[in-house]
Amino acid sequence: MLRFLLLSGLVILFSVSTLFAQQKSDPFLWLEQVDSDSSLNWVRAHNAATEKVLKSKPEFEAIYKKNLEINNSKERIAAPSIIGNYIYNFWQDADHERGIWRRTSLEEYRKAEPKWETVLSIDSLNKAENEKWVYKGANFLYPDYNRCMLNLSRGGGDAVVIREFDLVTKQFVPNGFYLPEAKGSVSWKDKNTLLVSTDFGPGTTSSSGYPLVTKVWKRGSQLSKAQTWFTGDSTDMGVWGYVVHTPERSYEMVSQNMTFYTHHTYVMEKGKLIKLPLPDDADISTIFRNQLIIQLKTDWTVGKSTFKQGALLSIDYDRFLNGARDFSVILEPDARSSISSVASTKNYLLVNVLTNVHNILYRFTLQNGKWRQEQVNTPQMGTISIGSTDDLSDRYFFYYSGYLTPSSLFFSDKPGSIVKLKQLPAFFDASKFKVEQFWAVSKDGTHIPYFMISSKSLKRNSANPTLLYGYGGFEISLRPGYSATIGSNWLERGGVYVVANIRGGGEFGPKWHLAALKEHRQRAYDDFIAVAEDLIQRKITSPAHLGIMGGSNGGLLVGAVFTQRPELFNAVVCRVPLLDMKRFNKLLAGASWMGEYGNPDIPEEWAYIKKYSPYQNVFKNKTYPRVFFNTSTRDDRVHPGHARKMAAKMEAQGHPVFYFENIEGGHAAATTNTQRAYTNALIFTYLLMQLK
Repeated sequence: MLRFLLLSGLVILFSVSTLFAQQKSDPFLWLEQVDSDSSLNWVRAHNAATEKVLKSKPEFEAIYKKNLEINNSKERIAAPSIIGNYIYNFWQDADHERGIWRRTSLEEYRKAEPKWETVLSIDSLNKAENEKWVYKGANFLYPDYNRCMLNLSRGGGDAVVIREFDLVTKQFVPNGFYLPEAKGSVSWKDKNTLLVSTDFGPGTTSSSGYPLVTKVWKRGSQLSKAQTWFTGDSTDMGVWGYVVHTPERSYEMVSQNMTFYTHHTYVMEKGKLIKLPLPDDADISTIFRNQLIIQLKTDWTVGKSTFKQGALLSIDYDRFLNGARDFSVILEPDARSSISSVASTKNYLLVNVLTNVHNILYRFTLQNGKWRQEQVNTPQMGTISIGSTDDLSDRYFFYYSGYLTPSSLFFSDKPGSIVKLKQLPAFFDASKFKVEQFWAVSKDGTHIPYFMISSKSLKRNSANPTLLYGYGGFEISLRPGYSATIGSNWLERGGVYVVANIRGGGEFGPKWHLAALKEHRQRAYDDFIAVAEDLIQRKITSPAHLGIMGGSNGGLLVGAVFTQRPELFNAVVCRVPLLDMKRFNKLLAGASWMGEYGNPDIPEEWAYIKKYSPYQNVFKNKTYPRVFFNTSTRDDRVHPGHARKMAAKMEAQGHPVFYFENIEGGHAAATTNTQRAYTNALIFTYLLMQLK
């Protein structure tokens, strides 16, 4: 007992001394305490100071009202989800601030003004339960679709409460399945059985807060008594169990994610879990007609065959388990192409390909073991997004949009039949503007594409207020898309809008992403700087009129770039950002991104991370543009401490900043149309003030 007390005392002394050392090296560490009185008082004071300045500008009120009009427009496309015999949709407007979950028939949906049946009003639920629930989707019971597990978040964070809901009675099931708040998930095995991946107590979640255990939960039993199905390692990012339901059969699977990009997939066959012999970085896109559809991230040599990076392969599931390795190549993208997404209907595999940053949609059929390819007759030279599909028929939706083309929704139920069902109204006069694609040359000689949207009468006088947007991470592609907010808030007020397709994204496949991974991260920042310099060289703009904007990883992007080249910019919008890269892996989901950035606790990896980490590279003796930081208290993905600490440090060094933190909103930084309109009004008022 005495030994235990002595050890406990040493631990306490060590903890206190460690905390003291951390606070000495980082005097703003206290702002990582999300809900402490001192932190929230700091937030409220900074919010008030920002609002006082920006709301006093004459542009603010007009921008806010226009944004609210756009957000609440009844003419928006009600995004359809095919679920059995219904089309489901979640909708928010002025009358439904938190939203309604509703449904209608396909026949009714095809009408100009369909009649909807409300399934659940989130506003009414919040009032009844005195909560601020945010709808986060549902997992439906297959194939009857008369029950679902409904995901509800408090304030918009990633952590959700999961509750069983009856879609016939439109009520929560009395004594039904219920999971307490966690970053978890469920998947139906059958009406009375769920695969559950959640927080089961100490030691069952990763350092990122994701589940490490999947269990099989039977109706009527306690969750704590559920049978353990799979347990990951303590070093894993997370473990998720799920069931893939197809018309042919169902497949019980579990994904053990070691990192953000590497995972092992197991399948349950005859009561045993079998690990699929696939590359750790290969993805199973779907299962179609008993074919495993596999997408490669790197070259893969199997026997005498080498399959190329980015290729889409298939093989019969049962034959693969029995040792066959005769993969078929469905599609192999070229140097300027990548596969955006894969989906399936009853008879067709849909593959959306990005070529030179515009989409082409293909339909594949499997005939006598061979894949037959046809191009779907879609609009050209824009962005195609596959919407909802139905594996019990050949019905599917897809969207088309461009920077100046309002989004359209198309429907198909058989080859050759493509019908435009809906189209957004034009929220700004696009006829006055043009879209151009240019290429900048990065520091290492790589050509970087970017799109510029500007007035047709643009004068190259170096005086145009220009907003440059980027992301550059996690293999996410920035594709042309219609933004009523950008059009009305920026273009119509004389601004130029630019989107940079820098490395780290997925515009040209996995290689484009891998080129800026970990120790190569600086390439993404060099690319972004190259685009900025190219705009200046072309006399589109100049540093006094050039601003940059990015969110999440894009917030890190603009943070790194403005600390490296502050003389290039006069405005920086840094939204829900990562900024303290020394501690990112210790905050919320941060550890899950070490596959992207590296591990700052390993000296060799911190050696390259510290060179660009914004929080460690902002200095008193430099001159910076006045940055606008925007985050959310309820963001449980990227910790709000990143933005708080960076703003506090810059102020302490004598650099003025703007700061606005929405108290709810999750990683999206807003949960209602009013909140979205208000935050955007602050941001664009700031941009006009700084750049115009």
